[in-house]
Amino acid sequence: MSAISDVPGIRVGHHQRTGDGWLTGVTVVLPPPGTVGSVDVQGGGPATHETDALDPTTLVGTVDAVVLTGGSAYGLVSAAGVQRWCEENGRGFAVSGGVVPIVPAAAIFDLGRGGDFSARPTPDMGYAAAAAAAAQEKGDDVERGNVGAGTGALIGRGRFKGGAGTASVTLENGVVVGSLAIVNAVGLPFGTPRASAGGQEAGRGGPLNTTLVVVATNAVLDAAECKRTASASHAGIARALNPSHTLADGDTVFCLATGAVALDRSDEAARQVSLITLQSAAADVVRLAILDGVAAAAAVSTPAGEYGAFGAE
Repeated sequence: MSAISDVPGIRVGHHQRTGDGWLTGVTVVLPPPGTVGSVDVQGGGPATHETDALDPTTLVGTVDAVVLTGGSAYGLVSAAGVQRWCEENGRGFAVSGGVVPIVPAAAIFDLGRGGDFSARPTPDMGYAAAAAAAAQEKGDDVERGNVGAGTGALIGRGRFKGGAGTASVTLENGVVVGSLAIVNAVGLPFGTPRASAGGQEAGRGGPLNTTLVVVATNAVLDAAECKRTASASHAGIARALNPSHTLADGDTVFCLATGAVALDRSDEAARQVSLITLQSAAADVVRLAILDGVAAAAAVSTPAGEYGAFGAE
């Protein structure tokens, strides 16, 4: 499918609202139980939740779901709905009396793009996206474009539509690396004439943007190796978008490893080559997922006025 769902066990669900002032949504990446994860934030304006829990030095190394959401910092409440879904389904860190789901989240800025600044993702929308992910059949494709967290996404300082994109690659050793991107960037894809960049009106707060990425693999990685893979994957953002990682972007990459395929660790040289090959592939699929999201959004014609006062010119 050339999608993140090519990694066995990875499911993606979207939920969005449009019309009556709404233009936003939530995307949930639901991995199989026991998936190890970490995160790397390199943008200057992030809106995140529970990312500290993914530091390799902390207690819990597994991730129950990753939430990508619109609504800026307000939209992070959608993670509560995903936690509720996980708890109802027995997914989480086991504690006395129950479980505590580990559900990190990150948000893009899309406030007001449907016309109503207060129309932003809710816990119920997060729950619906998690349920949609769980309902996906094995091998289902991932919907692209203006869906989920990419519903109100824009790029190029608000001039053009962004959106959700995905890609994957299978390496010779059987390792699958996939990526899902929500593209809401200050920058534009390389090769776009800079004169097209334009700008939002002064007094509207300037460009408030972010590219959010989830990289997933079926390789066996520990939390530290996931952290390094997330860091290396940021190169894919820089290869796809110009500029990237600006003060006005909250660029964030999560890495998930399901642990189904062992890497060659027969000696130190083999271990290094295995990890470098995987991380290079991760950067490549991030670049492809970003371009896929931009292309999918561009293929849908939407009148600029639908974005409201904060939208495209």
